[in-house]
Amino acid sequence: MSALTVLAPEGDQFKAPTPEELFNLGPIFSGVGWFTKPVLLALLSLVIVLAFCWAAFASPKLVPRGVQNIAEYGYMFVRDQVARPFLGKDADRFMGLLLSLFFLVLVWNLMGIVPIAQFPVASHIAFPAVLALSIYGVKLYLGFKHQGVGGYFKNMMFPPGLPKPIYVLLAPIEFLSNMIIAPFTHAVRLFANMFAGHMLLAFFSTVGFWFLFEKLTPLGAGVGVVGVVMTIIFTGFEIFIQFLQAFLFAMLASMYIGGSLHAEH
Repeated sequence: MSALTVLAPEGDQFKAPTPEELFNLGPIFSGVGWFTKPVLLALLSLVIVLAFCWAAFASPKLVPRGVQNIAEYGYMFVRDQVARPFLGKDADRFMGLLLSLFFLVLVWNLMGIVPIAQFPVASHIAFPAVLALSIYGVKLYLGFKHQGVGGYFKNMMFPPGLPKPIYVLLAPIEFLSNMIIAPFTHAVRLFANMFAGHMLLAFFSTVGFWFLFEKLTPLGAGVGVVGVVMTIIFTGFEIFIQFLQAFLFAMLASMYIGGSLHAEH
């Protein structure tokens, strides 16, 4: 029996939210099984990003203000911190892709702290997996186009300047790392962080609500206050993680594209 159960009124038992309750969401409309809350929020995020970019860049002003000013700060951040370090002179060619990727993943993540929505889209593995596989396809296409199929795998698996016996061990490791592990971790890193963050926020907010509003007792009130305080703290921390994961996802996409364009990367 847990401490939280002891603090609850007699006959009542606190139950922490389970992954099944938080992530196994049914369809919004009966008979339309695919149209769940995550799908709705993903579509809404897409509309938000499109509307934001349209409002910012459809009729740009020489002196930016309002939405355009915010968007240009975002553009410069992605250009200087994501694109140029890995793409160099090719950065401008891929800014549309990388900027869209950064903003979309960021809005996906922020849905986890938006009232009513309160669900990070990327906490369902299907969504980051689709983005990661799309970048994987771009990576292979550019690699085959710029280096040739044979050249791409040769440069990947047999980097020059090493003793030949090393390649016996290095070649399969490089193939596994670049062709299988890289796209897998690209998706799972984002998914795992959003999944864990949502679980923590759900747990502490449930503790606060249960012991302060549902089953208030003198002993349980202190636990409820702790739950509320931890919810506030973790919400602030989660916002930081949401931004960080959007940055890392776009940065890895830029790194993979750069490696396909330039073998020396």
